[in-house]
Amino acid sequence: MVTVPFFTPEEKKTFFSVYRRLLSDLSSCLEKDDIRKMKALMKQINVTDCYGRDPNGINGLLRNVSTALIATSDIGLRRTAVIAMLLYRPVLKKHIPVEEVEAVFSKEVSLLIDRLRKTSDLYARNTAVNSENFHHLLFSFAEDVRVILIMIADRLCMMRLGKQIGEDSRLRLATEVSYLYAPLAHRLGLYKIKSELEDLSLKYVDPEQYSYIKTRLNETKRSRDAYIAEFIEPVRRKLEAAGLQFDIKGRTKSIHSINSKLKKQQVDFEKIYDLFAIRVILDTPQERERSECWQVFSIVTDMYQPNPHRMRDWISVPKSNGYESLHVTVLGPQNRWVEVQIRTRRMDEIAERGLAAHWKYKGVREERGLDEFMNDVRAMLETQDMSPLDAMRTFKMDLYRDEIYVFTPGGELLKLAGGATVLDFAFAIHTQLGCRCVSGRVNGKNVPIRHRLNNGDSVEIVSSPTQKPKQDWLSFVATGRARSKIKQAIREESAKTAEYAKELLQRRFRNRKIDVDEAVLMRYIKKKGFKTVTDFYLDIAEERLDVNHVLEEYLELERREREIAEHPEVRSAEQFVAPSPPDEIASNRDVMVIDKDLTGIDYKLAKCCNPIYGDAVFGFASTQGIRIHRMNCPNAREMFSRFGYRIVQARWSGKTDAGYSVTLRVIGHDDIGIVTNISSIIAKENGMTLRSIRVDSVDGLFQGDITVLLGNTSAMEQLIRKIKGVKGVKQVSRLF
Repeated sequence: MVTVPFFTPEEKKTFFSVYRRLLSDLSSCLEKDDIRKMKALMKQINVTDCYGRDPNGINGLLRNVSTALIATSDIGLRRTAVIAMLLYRPVLKKHIPVEEVEAVFSKEVSLLIDRLRKTSDLYARNTAVNSENFHHLLFSFAEDVRVILIMIADRLCMMRLGKQIGEDSRLRLATEVSYLYAPLAHRLGLYKIKSELEDLSLKYVDPEQYSYIKTRLNETKRSRDAYIAEFIEPVRRKLEAAGLQFDIKGRTKSIHSINSKLKKQQVDFEKIYDLFAIRVILDTPQERERSECWQVFSIVTDMYQPNPHRMRDWISVPKSNGYESLHVTVLGPQNRWVEVQIRTRRMDEIAERGLAAHWKYKGVREERGLDEFMNDVRAMLETQDMSPLDAMRTFKMDLYRDEIYVFTPGGELLKLAGGATVLDFAFAIHTQLGCRCVSGRVNGKNVPIRHRLNNGDSVEIVSSPTQKPKQDWLSFVATGRARSKIKQAIREESAKTAEYAKELLQRRFRNRKIDVDEAVLMRYIKKKGFKTVTDFYLDIAEERLDVNHVLEEYLELERREREIAEHPEVRSAEQFVAPSPPDEIASNRDVMVIDKDLTGIDYKLAKCCNPIYGDAVFGFASTQGIRIHRMNCPNAREMFSRFGYRIVQARWSGKTDAGYSVTLRVIGHDDIGIVTNISSIIAKENGMTLRSIRVDSVDGLFQGDITVLLGNTSAMEQLIRKIKGVKGVKQVSRLF
């Protein structure tokens, strides 16, 4: 048994429970002396407390062991990954040399630890993913898929421990999970983990909506169970009569899924018909899987009328992440539409556990769909000059998209992201074919390159040797592969053009017998407002800048700089004003710090959520500049999920005397003098101004929207507490 210092009694109890379950899960794959070797290393490092507590106050060893249990039981990672996870932190903190780990266990363990170390900023702390560390994550992911699987397991562990984390960190973690790790789990076929991550994210980001849906599900459980039993019983009898071995059950859909339907369909909870699905799971040999699944399909659709528009066949052509199932929606008792999912035991385990089940049934580490996904990631990372921001955007494009299936002229099946165009198809075949694509023939008809493809289309590409990639292609392609290849081709073409312009400018300088000072030229380019030297030369190549004019301006700048150097300006000590130190700037002139400690950047507070000093916030880069939003802004989820590459970190800093506008909704009994009492409270508060008040009174119920100018969240919370103390006030809440 291992010793566990620096634990509270409750943590110690939890640790040993998790530790025993972990050993039980790994019993079949551990080597003979693994436990003895691990105990010896643990004794060596325990006295140092190298695990410690992370910034959220969570015991590091307990977090690592809990993450390891998720990785084994829910994902299927085995010996190497678990040992690497447990020893990663001691190696990172240099308490154990990685060479010793290799000598005691294996080269593979030390190699995985080294790959985890590259993502230490992401794995060790609860930190929002920005474009730079996301790039590091992608490189590690491309090297070894186990890295991202461990990251997903760690984020699920952190989400389960969410109550132990501060509210600000919890919100950042939840938004990070919703826009990156849940889609990644989905892409890798980890549906069970994906659903739990999404539900927990909704619970932390929008607790009121989560609680509402959960309460309504509990209230309707009895009637829902009765309906499921009514639907299942005749189906069960028919399947038993056919001699099939099976389980059939009803499964309530996830809270996150129901919330998405509420938003998408714009209906009340009572009007969502597909709160649950019926699942038929067959026990059958692999060679009879398809025939028996279609037999069940035939029995169900004979009994209940199917909806032809809601039928999905992922058995004949599985999804890229390995998902296999038949889905059909039928009209059940009481004229209610019910989704029926038909699959085998093998398919169900793959659907729930993704890669873990693939390894179990196939005996290989990577499926073809995962291979293709990994190849796309590697190809994207190999693209020259791709910025971290581009990498983040390109990678996220394919995570949550539905798939379509199209055919080459030779009948070969090709999977593409939903919304893919003829041009996406061309780049999926070959990069050169994509670069030279001018049009296509879909099902025998001529179509433009931006034509969107549908399931079952037969596609032929028409190309021309004179065609070149264009910037506007990026506005309609749907796949990350096409986008990265187009950008790469445009950059290469721009580099050639810029080189030609550079030679032209140098030739003009030589003709005038002028020796170019590169430092002066760089200052000239910067003064002209160009972000890169390439942009400057492209403007010359495309004749937006006249070469002779550039030459004259360069000479004028060089002359002025020479004069300043020869006759420097002399100032007295009295006229000299020392620049303000960074802390003073942060505290007095700029209370918002953007990204990596950048101050002085222009930004505006978003009107959709009206953040005030002290709110947990993030920045969103739009065409109008940086907009600062609250972490629980009603639009935050949409921005993180669709435009994660535009998100930048932001935080308040120093002190401010500025006033921020906040609107509070007050509900209570329409007592005489309630408005006067509230106004009086606001008037007595220092640094607070009542801007407006709008009052409605219906059937003795008072509702008022009060807009106040105040300094920070502490002042707002104090005001809310005081208003709640007014006689007759029942509820006070902040409006977005």
